[in-house]
Amino acid sequence: MPYAKVNGLEMYYEVHGTALDAPDARRPLVLLHGGVTTIGLSFGAVLPALSADRPVIAPELQGHGHTADTARDLTVPNLASDVVALLDELGIRQADFLGYSLGGLTALEIAVRHPERVGRLVTVSAPYTQDGMRDEIRTPDYSSPLLPTQADFQEMADAYAAVAPDPEHFQAFLAKVSAAAHAPLPWTADDLRALAAPTLLLIGDSDFVRVEHAAEMQSLIPRSHLAVLPATTHMTVLRRTFLVLPLLDEFLGDEETGAAASPQDADAS
Repeated sequence: MPYAKVNGLEMYYEVHGTALDAPDARRPLVLLHGGVTTIGLSFGAVLPALSADRPVIAPELQGHGHTADTARDLTVPNLASDVVALLDELGIRQADFLGYSLGGLTALEIAVRHPERVGRLVTVSAPYTQDGMRDEIRTPDYSSPLLPTQADFQEMADAYAAVAPDPEHFQAFLAKVSAAAHAPLPWTADDLRALAAPTLLLIGDSDFVRVEHAAEMQSLIPRSHLAVLPATTHMTVLRRTFLVLPLLDEFLGDEETGAAASPQDADAS
């Protein structure tokens, strides 16, 4: 199992699909999983199709899955710095990014701070400010039907116990992820207006992120598209493969870099 030494972490990552050094390989796609999940839990339903004809790099972020936690704060800027450092280790100058939830925030941070590293950007279930989240998901008793179920939480705990270097660290790790999820986000509307990469914003209609907030993001990002999946929650967005995969195939199928717009990107919808 490959690990890379980045920023004091032993970061676990997987490479799927075409070899990174294949002479005719497409631009790599980086998958960034959600909080408290693993590569498999976030992307198991879509990974085979996404890696069918291109290299896919899937790391596990600080404290997640096979990657041990450290004493460092778990923040979106720190996670983004780790991913960029991993790409440096692998010799990847530019990649497409698909980030889900916490991974979506991490991908957005990379696109804002390191625009030259991003060809195309897909954020799934990720806001740009904390007020973009629905109030009902903040209920202290976890009573909202929009939140993960007890079965979902058990699946996360089981996945952690199966591969984490320190399975007993789960509750402390959960507290760090919760703090990261509620921390102020580091972007302004002007940061979104300055994004260069063609961007797909993907949410469910019953997601953590308000549809109105996602529409605001789409209006701010110059070359962006918004897809709202019907009858879809935060936990099921990437499991709705019959809806998601055609969208991703069309959007990621264009090998254009972030520097020049194609005709279809000039008129975002």
